[in-house]
Amino acid sequence: MRAPPDGSRMASSNKGWNKKKPTQKGPGSGKNPLLPPNFSGFQFKFSLGYVVVMILAVVLLNFFIFQSDNSIIPYSAFKDKVRSGEIKRIDLDQAYYTGYLQAEKKTDSGLFPQTSRAPTIYKTVPVYDPGFTALLDEKGVVYASVAREGNAVLSFVLNWILPLVFMFIIWRVLFKRLGNPGGNVLAFGQNKAMIVAEGDVKTRFGDVAGVDEAKDELIEVVDFLKSPKKYTDIGGKIPKGVLLVGPPGTGKTLLARAVAGEAEVPFFRMSGADFVEMFVGVGAARVRDLFKQAREKAPCIVFIDELDAIGKSRVTGAMGGNDEREQTLNQLLVEMDGFDATSGLIILAATNRPDVLDPALLRPGRFDRQVLVDRPDLVGREAILRIHAKSVKLDESVDLSKVARGSAGFVGADLANLVNEAALLAVRAKRKTVRESDFDAAIEKIVAGLEKKSRVMNPKERRTVAVHETGHAITAALTLGADPVRKVSIVPRGMGALGYTLQLPIEDRFVLSKDELLGQIDVLLGGRAAEEIAFGMISTGAANDLTRATDIARRMITDYGMSERFRHVALTRRGAAMLGPSEPYMAREYSEDTQKYVDDEIARMVAERYDRVLEMLRGERGLLDAISERLLETETLDETEFAALMAARSAKA
Repeated sequence: MRAPPDGSRMASSNKGWNKKKPTQKGPGSGKNPLLPPNFSGFQFKFSLGYVVVMILAVVLLNFFIFQSDNSIIPYSAFKDKVRSGEIKRIDLDQAYYTGYLQAEKKTDSGLFPQTSRAPTIYKTVPVYDPGFTALLDEKGVVYASVAREGNAVLSFVLNWILPLVFMFIIWRVLFKRLGNPGGNVLAFGQNKAMIVAEGDVKTRFGDVAGVDEAKDELIEVVDFLKSPKKYTDIGGKIPKGVLLVGPPGTGKTLLARAVAGEAEVPFFRMSGADFVEMFVGVGAARVRDLFKQAREKAPCIVFIDELDAIGKSRVTGAMGGNDEREQTLNQLLVEMDGFDATSGLIILAATNRPDVLDPALLRPGRFDRQVLVDRPDLVGREAILRIHAKSVKLDESVDLSKVARGSAGFVGADLANLVNEAALLAVRAKRKTVRESDFDAAIEKIVAGLEKKSRVMNPKERRTVAVHETGHAITAALTLGADPVRKVSIVPRGMGALGYTLQLPIEDRFVLSKDELLGQIDVLLGGRAAEEIAFGMISTGAANDLTRATDIARRMITDYGMSERFRHVALTRRGAAMLGPSEPYMAREYSEDTQKYVDDEIARMVAERYDRVLEMLRGERGLLDAISERLLETETLDETEFAALMAARSAKA
């Protein structure tokens, strides 16, 4: 079972059991400039079926309206029929001579009379023939010149205009889906920034919570954009660039939008990946185009999300680097040096990889100020929950402060998802309001995974899982400084966990002592120790527990300097890592002899803690059996029932 977000700790998992708003956009954005800015019509989704239907429609129109005329004959044959007397009347117009027969010819053949299949009219294309009129007079043919009301316009539209329009539409749709390769060579250098006009950004600082320190830093930027004179009068300069640094989901982009909304200035938003294309020089051209447009609309804010996509360090070693990305970065550095800080052009950027950025980007004069957007604390989480809960109908019994305490380590995006999941669970239960139980279930779903009610375990495995999870829970309850047990369950969840023990801290913790780290190892080893006591054997159910316990022990020795031989010494060097729950790459900088000591010390430490937990649980054998039996009956024990069972043990003692 995966580990919960940073700040919340879950004791056990049995992973080893299972082997199996309307905006105005800039050039290249695809927005139709002829439409009004507030146009919100439906979006047409191209399909090949539409092409087939249009082709069939054109074919049918031509078939029914412009059918091929089988009555058209050569002029010489038409003239012969006049001589022979077949044609008795002729209409003369510029397009055709139309001759009409006097009557159909009937032939008697046998018992049934038959009508000849000869056409009743004949047509021919006019040919200059001065003697043709004399021939008509000689044969007594009635002829007249007619002004035929033809469909020349319709013919021109259907045969020329409609096919050309149809081909143009197909060309535009296909090239748009392919990114318009070669459609307009000059368009490659145009930036793909989304330009939001002043007043269109509705986000305000009141919509952002949990990052009060970051907001205070950005209020100064907003004040400068609104009242630049009081800064310039004293000779002060606002920072040219502000870099928002923090883990994913903490609200960096939301903060940038809030700055634009508060300042009420145009807002250019572009991702770092949008600068780089397969063609050399496109990235640098787009940087130039972006800053050109920004200067024209100053004061304004340019926001570059995921700056590390183009801002990585140019020191790449002997193998060389990406020339296109380096050209884009060089152009960005030049542009940031090329504008006056008093012009009202502010550059905001966001990244969760500040350690890989080029030093030239971070020097004063470019990104002068770095603002940390960190994970929210308890007060911040409650404030974020209140913002997201405004649009949700909450039951009167819901205590958001309690929900905030149970969601330690969650970032803003996690909390927004938490409120939404709780609302969905309330709808699933056919209720009109969201209860506190919905939030508890949503936290379990996010942290532990989806409940697998369809997975059926045989009685032996089910009892083993119950004993395993009971061992975790009892060890956590008897270990000083361990997080309290919130729930114990043998209901399968997630990818492979057949049971779990949920521990959630009652407060945010940022520093852990050596005893607290050893306590975490004890709790993780409690499941396997309980199995050995109850069954006299061990199983694969503790695979994930052992991995996490070993990792804690290794970091105590290599990172925290908590070993006898290397006291106060860090043996590893942290490599580049993304800010967030993922672990950074650790570069080993010690000898093989030291590595052997680390391995031996980890084995000694884990074995020593396991023996300690084994001895403690043997003294609580009766409690272990009682709680595991109760867990087999109910499948889930909440914190109240578990605390009652532990209190009964204390009363007996």
